[in-house]
Amino acid sequence: MDDVTEVVPHQHGYIHQKDDYLRRLRRIEGQARGLQRMVDEEQYCIDILTQVSAMTKALQSVALGLLDEHIAHCVVDAVREGGPEAEVKLKEASDAIARLVRS
Repeated sequence: MDDVTEVVPHQHGYIHQKDDYLRRLRRIEGQARGLQRMVDEEQYCIDILTQVSAMTKALQSVALGLLDEHIAHCVVDAVREGGPEAEVKLKEASDAIARLVRS
């Protein structure tokens, strides 16, 4: 009997909530169009800034959700397997956190 290794394609941690992420990103896209419209219509700057703040919070929420999924799945799996891939995944997560903190 031959040794046959089944290759299972990697699934990203967020895949089970993909529709939710897409829905949220479409809402953010709508907010961006709304901001463009507000500027085009020369609306009050404080109202525009309020909407920019809301959009920023929505993007941060998506980013934190994706980061949580990445750590819970990709990083945990890599650490469980050990080796150089674990170090790479930990560094990626650390770099992503640093980018989010600076933004």
